[in-house]
Amino acid sequence: MEWQASPDEYEKLVIRMNTPRVVIDNTVCATATLVKVDSARRDVILLEAVQVLTDLDLSIRKAYISSDGCWFMNVFHVTDRYGQKVTDKRVIAYIERSLGTEEDDFTTGSRDIEAFTTLELVGTDRPGLLSEIFAVLANLGCSIVEAKLWAYKGSIAGLLFVEEEDSGLPIEDSDKIRHIQARLGYVVRGSTTALSSSSASYVFRGTNADRRIHQLMFADRDYERAVASGEPSVSVQNWTERGYSIVNVQCSDRPKLLFDVLCTITDMGYVIFHGTIDTTGDHAYQEFYMRHSDGSPICSEAERQRVVQCLQAAIERRASEGLRLELCSADPLTVAEATRTFRENGLTVTRAEMSTKGETAVNVFYVTDAGGHLPGRKTIEAVMERFGDDCLKACEDRPLRTGKMKSGSDRDEPSSGSGGLLRLGSLVMRNLSNLGLIRSS
Repeated sequence: MEWQASPDEYEKLVIRMNTPRVVIDNTVCATATLVKVDSARRDVILLEAVQVLTDLDLSIRKAYISSDGCWFMNVFHVTDRYGQKVTDKRVIAYIERSLGTEEDDFTTGSRDIEAFTTLELVGTDRPGLLSEIFAVLANLGCSIVEAKLWAYKGSIAGLLFVEEEDSGLPIEDSDKIRHIQARLGYVVRGSTTALSSSSASYVFRGTNADRRIHQLMFADRDYERAVASGEPSVSVQNWTERGYSIVNVQCSDRPKLLFDVLCTITDMGYVIFHGTIDTTGDHAYQEFYMRHSDGSPICSEAERQRVVQCLQAAIERRASEGLRLELCSADPLTVAEATRTFRENGLTVTRAEMSTKGETAVNVFYVTDAGGHLPGRKTIEAVMERFGDDCLKACEDRPLRTGKMKSGSDRDEPSSGSGGLLRLGSLVMRNLSNLGLIRSS
């Protein structure tokens, strides 16, 4: 009797059982593409699925989440950036392979940044800081290949992927790295870290960079500096009978909203078991049934307040108000000059993203005036005249903030007490029905 084949067959069975099953359907819904994911449950699988869709610049209009026992089931209603169904066969194939854990060489335009040195910046924001950072790096012979920087509530955090300006190679000289850290540490007046290994740089591709910035700002406790305003609306209550903490989020919709919320929930050590996401017009509604990673719900008022503050900060960090300016230039001196010109004209950069596509560098800045409002026309015309319309453009972007939440009695707050929990409990049954696990009566 031969036993040698048994372990191999068992291993194949385990792999087959645990490999996510992905179905993409354009026939069920008239306005969105359905992405259905069934998989053995892991604590981070929901974030991983949303991250794949977010990296492709897809908007999640609705979602139904259910994770009972050892199995995870999710249905996403997604559209492209223009609000249309996803019909590109290459994108569909990439989603199927990525969520099915198969490797693929599909790229979304950015250069492979694993060969560059990564700099992490965390510190106190102030007018003109960005121009000083770029000036220091240019002075030290560093070329910025890609970068993401966010400013929020007096703090700034970001990742910069740099290389030697002369050779185009990663910065390997340890003395130079320490010198860069010291110079930037003096300018930022906070903590700076340089990561020189390619493996460390690789993990920050795409939305991984966004998640890392969330982590940096969370570690800097920026959420404690936010002023309590009730917007965005975040509420937390416990469903004692089922051992869940139930989180409700209501706010203006924007790109990557769900990803930002899930990053914070995951990094705070919570696991989502059920949930519903819905968007109506410019309004987003999210509801999650979650527990701590040790299986317990939120246990104290202090912990509840911390969850509310952290989720509000996660939503607000990327929702920076401002005018979008695009600078098309690969010259680091031009980028440094642009940020200096912003400062000289009284403009504050609330968010910056730099990427290289082929031989062209695209630098995006969101700017406000000193009071945090949209800059005046004359100011923008003066800045654009300095660089020319072909190099610097003011762009209409998808709104980062599309309206104010209703306040007071006008807001549809979740009800408290047993009535509210009965309503919340019915969502679980609706989720299971939407996922095809039970039949609707």
